[in-house]
Amino acid sequence: MEFRTEKDSLGEVKVPKDKYYGAQTVRSLNNFKIGTEKFPPEFISALGIVKKACALANSDLKLFPHQKAELIAEVCDEIISGKLSDNFPLSIWQTGSGTQTNMNINEVISNRAIQIAGGEIGSKDPIHPNDDVNKSQSSNDVIPTAMHIAVAKKLNHELIPALKELRDSLGKKEKEFKDIIKIGRTHLMDATPLTLGDEFSAYRKQLDNSLTRINKGLPGIYELAIGATAVGTGINSHPDFAQKAAKKISELTGLPFISSENKFESLSAHDSIVELSGILKTIAVSLSKIANDIRFLSSGPRSGIGELILPANEPGSSIMPGKINPTQCEALLMVCCQVLGNDVSINIAGSNGNFQLNNYKPVLIHNIIQSINLLSDSCHSFSQKCINGIKPNLSRIKENLEKSLMLVTALNPRIGYDKSAVAAKKAYDDNITLKEAVLSLGFLTEAEYNDIVKPINMIRP
Repeated sequence: MEFRTEKDSLGEVKVPKDKYYGAQTVRSLNNFKIGTEKFPPEFISALGIVKKACALANSDLKLFPHQKAELIAEVCDEIISGKLSDNFPLSIWQTGSGTQTNMNINEVISNRAIQIAGGEIGSKDPIHPNDDVNKSQSSNDVIPTAMHIAVAKKLNHELIPALKELRDSLGKKEKEFKDIIKIGRTHLMDATPLTLGDEFSAYRKQLDNSLTRINKGLPGIYELAIGATAVGTGINSHPDFAQKAAKKISELTGLPFISSENKFESLSAHDSIVELSGILKTIAVSLSKIANDIRFLSSGPRSGIGELILPANEPGSSIMPGKINPTQCEALLMVCCQVLGNDVSINIAGSNGNFQLNNYKPVLIHNIIQSINLLSDSCHSFSQKCINGIKPNLSRIKENLEKSLMLVTALNPRIGYDKSAVAAKKAYDDNITLKEAVLSLGFLTEAEYNDIVKPINMIRP
């Protein structure tokens, strides 16, 4: 590997010749050889948006020549598109402010801009990583701003559409199954009847609620820290910079970002991220309920409940031919476990910042983006590979309904609770139907029983 020599405030550093990053990036690579987790590409793209918006704002405010802004913006467009992705190698497990990653992008933009301008990479001329690319900024406001941008984009463009897709798939099944009467279950035991459509309506409503919760959490994400600089005072930035930069970011993303009202809060706490993680956790809990129900309803298929038939996507066993497993349910459940774990880390990270800076930003970024990605992908997969292909096992549904002793509930108004309980116990002890028990006890005639015990009337009284 060939190297060039670059300098920073601590001295000279050898930098790979084929990379655009500089001395501070190399120092971070050498000092933080921890784990394999890197900043997600969505976050790097968001950093590109921040740097472009800041360059344009600085130019509009006459803080440096428009030509510099154009050079920086050109490189930022490459970063936003993912073109320079191999120049962002730093570990999540670094300084809690993400300073090395802010300098990483500053160096990449500087050196690539110098190359475009025909200069010498590493010379810091005509674009300096600190004086130009980082002008009016600090790592302390750049990193949380990029975090909010990445999160807002992922929510709007991926998670919300994925949740809507799954919600709509469940809604279609709700309508398709609206006339299929089945036995309900509470405490894992037989209860009174409902329709399979009723059962799926609960799942659909959970997804409706999930979407409502995200929309309630978005306003805090749309508030941006940019312009706060080091501690929230905006030192070394123009009085109008914060508003102008936020407006540029809104224009570049098409999302309603605004400058945060209190910059001190924006740096020292990340409560909006913690709140959103709580929303993602709640969504994971909802999805866990749905996935667990569906895998149990499809269990067997002959020795379990067996009321649903899941798509046969792949063989389920390397030793048992013909076995089909609820693999999409299991994948979704594992995703939900990870999201719940991520939320614990985010809660701890959010609660442990000190004074004017929360210094857990990289782990907040990593976990919140991972949770959004996993939920988005798994909702799409669960919808496409499971829900859309579910079929009712009508014969098993009918069998389970007719065998259930909880149809006895319909008899309460006619023969009373005590006699109804006697009939149910006799049916269970003698392993006969409820109807046979009632007739043998002489509580009703067959015609009376048939007139009273109609599952459809128990669903729509």
